This record gives sequence, structure tokens and C-alpha cells, in this order.
Amino acid sequence: MHTAPRPARRRVSSRLVVAIALLLVLLLGIWLGGHPGALPGPVRDVFVSDSEGRLYDQALDVIARDYYRPVDRKALLNTSIDSAVKSLHDRFSNYFDPKAYKSFQEATNGAFEGVGMNVEEVAQGLRVITVFDGSPAKAAGIRAGDLITGVNGRSLEGKSSNAATSLIKGPAGSPVTLTLSADGRKRDVRLRRAKVTVPVVSSEMRESGGEKIGHVSLSSFTDGAGGQVRDAVKGLLDKGAKGSVLDLRNNGGGLLNEAVSTASVFVPDGTIVSTDGRARPKHVFKATGGAIDPKIPVAVLVNRGSASASQIVTGALQDRHRAEVVGTRTFGKGVFQEIEELPNGGALDITVGEYFLPSGRNLGGGGVKQGAGITPNVAAQDDPKTSKRDEALDKALQTVAHEGT
Repeated sequence: MHTAPRPARRRVSSRLVVAIALLLVLLLGIWLGGHPGALPGPVRDVFVSDSEGRLYDQALDVIARDYYRPVDRKALLNTSIDSAVKSLHDRFSNYFDPKAYKSFQEATNGAFEGVGMNVEEVAQGLRVITVFDGSPAKAAGIRAGDLITGVNGRSLEGKSSNAATSLIKGPAGSPVTLTLSADGRKRDVRLRRAKVTVPVVSSEMRESGGEKIGHVSLSSFTDGAGGQVRDAVKGLLDKGAKGSVLDLRNNGGGLLNEAVSTASVFVPDGTIVSTDGRARPKHVFKATGGAIDPKIPVAVLVNRGSASASQIVTGALQDRHRAEVVGTRTFGKGVFQEIEELPNGGALDITVGEYFLPSGRNLGGGGVKQGAGITPNVAAQDDPKTSKRDEALDKALQTVAHEGT
């Protein structure tokens, strides 16, 4: 007598269970697709971000494929990333396309291809702060105080300093036309870009009240700036200087590590600055050592163009009672940015946190708003009408000479 094989019945039952399970998974997937908030956090992030990525790619594909005129997909990509950063409403955050990022890297290394100026951001465009000797800008008669409102016919109104300067920079030998406004008149100036080496540190021996005082000016916190300041300060002290003036006027900032290095020339130990951000743990930066004799009097000379890393150095020396701050109120930026390189050769330069001086104060106006800045201990301002005198520097020299007596 033969009986029906039970294993076959089990196989039929197993297949039915698997089919029902797959159907339930499919229905659950359809429901969760419309209700991603029901997913656990880590799982939701994986599926939702992947879905958003596909949506973005699909939108670009449709535009590139169906728009009635040919479209450059790379240009679409650059414009869309730039728009995403602009939607943050943060004047300090930027997207650099590959060309602009190359120029940015050159500038932070102390050399670039452009026309040879230091500028500051204003509502209408850029205001010229310094024109370097031997530069195309100098040869064209561009002067400090001139307002640049356009580049090659494109308005600079509302553009960030980084975005505006990236339009001026370019390969050596290539032409660029700047629209300038001065004394109520506008004019176009055509220049040829050149390789420009930025004089980051300049130094000289000055005298005030019969005392020799070292004057060290730093234009930007580029790579190696702290070491150059250290060499300049100690060099002047070795030549007989009794004190030092660190001139940070119109220095818009730069690299955070160079700010710490510069402050460490004067502060022997302890906190220089601390940083904190939503996705960045709190970090305290200490003096790196090798400071000059703390008894040597020091003044830091600043103005409204002193921002970012300049304020870190100034604030550290003021909070640690290591220097008198002379000049006018500083810019008032209390946030810092980090560079994140992208696969296309560009980079995001976005605000990732706030910085705090040794006393705990933040110089911003709350987040990315412009704040009060640093108030000098001694008020002083240069009079632009007296071209042969620098009243603010004179006051800083007097302050150091007085402290040394």
C-alpha cells in the first residue's frame, strides 16, 4: 500500500507562505513610500535621500533632454548647487564651481592670477582697499577707495566677495574689463591679468616718543602667515624694537590655524579660541608656544575691514590682556566656514559653526548675522585727506611707546 508523500504537501504550503509574505512586503513598501515618516530614522534617511537623488537626476535629465534649446548639463548642475547654497540666506556660505575653486586655492596660498588688489564686499560690488605695486591694477590707475560695480558687463550688486573676485581672477594674459565708480563717475577699464604674488607680511621699524617700535602688517591669513609674522616680529625686536604693532586693518581673515599661530606669537599659553557647531564637536584651540617675552608691549591695529581670523587674533590678545586694541570697531563676524571638495572639482564653503573668544563672547549678531565686532581700547581712525600721514598708526605707536615707559 502506498501513501501520498507528505513532503510535497509541505512544499506547496511553503510556497504559499512565501507568496503571501512577498505580497505583504510589497503592500508595506507601497504604504511606506507614501508615509516615509513611519520609517525608523536611519532607514528613512537611506531611502528618502536616495529617492531625492533620483528625483534631482530625473529633473536634470528632463531639462537637458526636452528643453527647446541645447542645455549644458554641467552648467545646470553648477547653477542648481549655487541656488541651494543661496537658499540658506547666509552671506558667508558659497559654492565654488571648479574654475572658482582653483582661484580660491591660489589666493589662500598667497599667489593668484588676477589684477592685484585687496577688496572688501559692499552692497554695490567691491571697494578697493589696497592696490599692489607692479600689478595690472596699479598700472591702470586704480586707486584705494574706487568702487568696482561690474566685471565684463556683469553687475556685482548683491554678490559675495568670493563670487565677485572669482570673476576678476583668471589666467595670466587674459583680458578683463572692470566697471569702476569714483567721484560720482563711472568708467570701464580694460586690463590683462597677470601672476600676482600677495605681499602677506610687511614690516618696518618706526619711532614714537624716542622709542623704536616694530610695525608688522598682515594682509591675509594665508598658508604660512603665522610663521611669517613670527619672523617679522622677532626680527624687529632683534634690531632693537621695544614694542610691536600688529596691523590687521582691512584683513578679511583666512585660515583658522594661521590665526591661532599668529596669536601664539604674543600669547604664551592657554586658550586662543574655541569653536562649536551642530555637526562639529566643541574644540578649544590653545597657544602653540614660542611667544615673545610677555613684558614687551603690543598693540593690535584694526578697522571695520578686520574680520574673521583677524577678530580671533584681536579678541584673543584683548581678552588675555596681552595687547591694547587700537582703531575702529571690527567687522562683527562670529561664524566660521569649512571647505568640502566635490567630485566635479568644485567645493562647498559653508558655515559649520561659531567661534568664541577666551572670555566666551561671540562676535556675530546671532548665527550668520553681522554683529557688534570688537570695540577698541583706544579709538583711532586714519584721515584719508592726509595722504602722507597715518593717524591711526601714529596712535598705535604712541600707545605702545607709552606702555613701554
